[in-house]
Amino acid sequence: MSPHFLSRRTALRAFAGAGALASGALAACRSQDPPQSGPAASARPASRPGADRRFPAEWESHARTFMSWPALRRVWSLDLRYVREDIARVARAVAEYEHVVLLARPDQQDAAQRACGSQVEVIPLPVDDLWARDTVPVFVEESGRTVGVDFNFNGWGNKQKKHDSDAAVGRSLLPKYKIPRDTAPLVAEGGSFETDGQGTLLVTESSVVNDNRNPGKSRETIEAELKQALGVKKVIWLAGVRGQDITDAHVDSLVRFTAPGVVLLDKAFPGAPADVWSRSADQARSVLTEATDARGKRLEIIDLPQPDPDRITGTGDDFVSTYANFYVANDAVFMPRFGDKRADDRARGILKEHFPGRDVVPVGIDTIAAGGGGIHCSTHDQPGEPPAH
Repeated sequence: MSPHFLSRRTALRAFAGAGALASGALAACRSQDPPQSGPAASARPASRPGADRRFPAEWESHARTFMSWPALRRVWSLDLRYVREDIARVARAVAEYEHVVLLARPDQQDAAQRACGSQVEVIPLPVDDLWARDTVPVFVEESGRTVGVDFNFNGWGNKQKKHDSDAAVGRSLLPKYKIPRDTAPLVAEGGSFETDGQGTLLVTESSVVNDNRNPGKSRETIEAELKQALGVKKVIWLAGVRGQDITDAHVDSLVRFTAPGVVLLDKAFPGAPADVWSRSADQARSVLTEATDARGKRLEIIDLPQPDPDRITGTGDDFVSTYANFYVANDAVFMPRFGDKRADDRARGILKEHFPGRDVVPVGIDTIAAGGGGIHCSTHDQPGEPPAH
């Protein structure tokens, strides 16, 4: 794996002028890109959601999974080939269980199709990078139909300057599937949200109550807007981590619901030195221990321990070795395989226990993880009945 690409953590330091992994030319190239428009500056306002709007849980039925083909060598440099291999591997694995639609730039469609195989549907649509969780609209159900809520992607607070294609994914994609599009009154990404499907939303404050997304907005204002846009009833705020990765610490690498009232919480490998990420998990635990969900019930917290950093096959200071970034599909759960067999098997057992009746499928994603993300970051579920074949 090359040390020359900008991971989602090191990108932040590079844009701040301290990019340890990025070459000077690469940083200069990115800094010359013009800034993107502000939060929903030119977007139409959302229609007022109905009282029955609901944000489904990921374990409910999916019509399809959306993914994106990484397009830019300026982002991945020499690792573009390897991250594409990871994405193709994930797409093929998920396609064994449900329909996968992969978005690829028109001039890259044929290559993406060859890499993914005939079981994956590759459609021509301009994208910049692989993070479909953040760029595809968040799907809700309302009055018997699916609605896509566009959260005005702005490159994680304009940290990734080249994101105009990703920002337009909602406008380009939803008409192809006749899905109505609402525009949220705030900026966020899909990885910022975790729901139990029964009105409870977990969010990191660092990734949403942040002037790089929503300048001047209070947490109370944003909470009211989230409740309206997503149809949730209760928002549980976790502190998160500001300024250490490009996402400002999305919740989907920290804590995940497995059922109403049950969460899996990322836990550092025993003996690992404390850092901002382990302290964030400790803070989340303290909040979740005292919290109740939308039904007024206490939460059961299950640890999901990380692997031994000396035993994983991936490399890099920014390697994201959390198992919490798993993806729940129809009849299967997809988790990263990090190479620490004991930890991989333990995580697989925990997921199997909490998703009975589903296969738990480990997938190697070392380049995606070195880029600061995981399987959940690179997939996006559309709720609904699977299409007839």
